[in-house]
Amino acid sequence: MKFTKIALVGAALLTVCSVAPITKAGTATVPSQRGGGEPYELLGSQVFDIPDSDSGIAYQAFVSLPPSYGEEPARTYPVVYVTDADYGFPLLRVIGRRMNGAGPRIEEFILVGLSYGKGEDPMASRRRDYTPTIKGSSNAPVGSRHGESLRYRNYLRDSVIPFVEARYSIAPGRRVFVGHSYGGLLGAQILMTEPTMFSGYVLGSPSLWYDRKYLLKQAPALLDKLCTIDADVYLYVGEYEAQRIGDPRYQQEVDMVADNRAFAALLRERADQGLRLRADELADEDHLSVAPRGFTQGLLHTLAEPAHTD
Repeated sequence: MKFTKIALVGAALLTVCSVAPITKAGTATVPSQRGGGEPYELLGSQVFDIPDSDSGIAYQAFVSLPPSYGEEPARTYPVVYVTDADYGFPLLRVIGRRMNGAGPRIEEFILVGLSYGKGEDPMASRRRDYTPTIKGSSNAPVGSRHGESLRYRNYLRDSVIPFVEARYSIAPGRRVFVGHSYGGLLGAQILMTEPTMFSGYVLGSPSLWYDRKYLLKQAPALLDKLCTIDADVYLYVGEYEAQRIGDPRYQQEVDMVADNRAFAALLRERADQGLRLRADELADEDHLSVAPRGFTQGLLHTLAEPAHTD
């Protein structure tokens, strides 16, 4: 077996050559880091170029297979797709493995990290790809592109998902979307416009404040068009993402806790027939600290082993 190494250089993941495991007396050993001051590498992962043919934007997908992959030829696995892959991919990879360290708590899954535009500034890429309108936030740089989330949704549906499912042992219909902040905003839009793309959604601190709460205002009409949402949905937000003037622990400009509550209420009211929704406000967490806990709880909600269901 060959292992593809992914070099972590700053915030970028770079493909380097595949190397065969070191052998000693005819026995394969686990690959190790190169040493000598070389960049740290995320071993056992793969990177594929998957451009968007409609826009011409170059993207990559990062793939990590579960420990048991290949041991049982007939076995299939759910797939977890995570946005903001430079952060979310290595984080979810280690959470997925550690959660089963003392016995199975979540299903093993194939992990796919969704990169930013290749060679692009991460913030510029996510502003463009994860937001629903061209009216960006007031602190965005002049000339920033916004509002291409539906184009990006279609790219995931028409290019990334078919690419992954043609190459791996996939459990049919078992896809989980994970996104935080702008990534959560994108996931909320997919949930309300094309919910069957994923069977599970982990929507972390979704930026529902964006463009004067545009997506939150659109939600009733979007949900009314749906007969049902047959999906496991986990919404999370940190306690300190509320608005509380005078307390420096809390956000001062927007109230993401209130927005999350409003969105959860709309989902329960209009899409409760097949919806399995859990919404949490995680104590002692802010917008930058909450994702690891939220991702962990999200996996437990969407991919729990039968003995560990809610």
